[in-house]
Amino acid sequence: MKFPSNTVIKLAAYAAALVVLFSAAFSLGRVVTPVAAEADGPHGSAAEDEHGVDENSMDEHGMDEHGMDEAGMDEHGMGGTTDSGAAAIPGLAVSEAGYTLVPQTTSLAAGSAVPFSFTVSDPDEAPLTSYVPTHEKDLHLIVVRRDMAGFQHVHPTLADDGTWSVALDLAAAGTYRVFADFAPDGLDRTLTLGVDITVAGDFTPVPLPAPDATSNLDGYVVSLDLNAAPGTESELTFTVSRGGQEVTDLEPYLGAFGHLVSLRVGDLAYLHTHPIESAEAGSQGGPAVEFGTEFPTAGTYRLFLDFQHDGAVHTAEFTVTIND
Repeated sequence: MKFPSNTVIKLAAYAAALVVLFSAAFSLGRVVTPVAAEADGPHGSAAEDEHGVDENSMDEHGMDEHGMDEAGMDEHGMGGTTDSGAAAIPGLAVSEAGYTLVPQTTSLAAGSAVPFSFTVSDPDEAPLTSYVPTHEKDLHLIVVRRDMAGFQHVHPTLADDGTWSVALDLAAAGTYRVFADFAPDGLDRTLTLGVDITVAGDFTPVPLPAPDATSNLDGYVVSLDLNAAPGTESELTFTVSRGGQEVTDLEPYLGAFGHLVSLRVGDLAYLHTHPIESAEAGSQGGPAVEFGTEFPTAGTYRLFLDFQHDGAVHTAEFTVTIND
């Protein structure tokens, strides 16, 4: 069938308009939210990694079509979201189960006591104000630069409007990962949400310390006994001594005789750890402090052990390698 010339022109213009419309809709969809691929099974396609990223779709910058890398991080250090269940590994996402970590700003000036404020929004997108204490605190804020330097474990102050505030030591420039570890009232588990903040200035990376079973700090020597395999529950035993003598009068700190933070080198995945022994006010412990945790994969990890003695909190740092 032969169409009149004016009809052909109109059809061609209509088709061109449809192409522009669908292209714009697709681009907008990518901006608003990633599109989840239809799963071949309970864990998605065989080409997807543990974070749901298809390795075959990575570009030359290591990013997938949604701007996410293999660790689930976008180019701004913002993790993806996990709304329908527990995250495979804590700390990689900025949002989980409807709760989102919302920093007041992600760009800060360098300084030894820099004000930092944030909220946690609830599933109704309102600031969360009700928490269930874990390890004696409503929220634990862990801060570390992405080269694993500058570790801090602090406890911000919560205002009535749901705003948390604390001063951070950000004297060295660079990109820091901020973890909020907390249990919302009404949720039967703890969450660990993470976001990157940038501190202005010239960045000088610190080499990762070599694996060592001994940490020397503030006149203390802390040794680590670890026999671990990826994907299984492992026990870690730290032994504290000072001046050649084992310390047997460690003081309670956050409901135990130590607090342990374990981070995977690279993506800074946050491992949940739990002390084997609890500690009540006025009790004493040591020289051994034991924890249980699970290293999800083979690789290198940094361990940060906080313990309290003579009224002061000290932090022992370790690099460990977990082999298959």
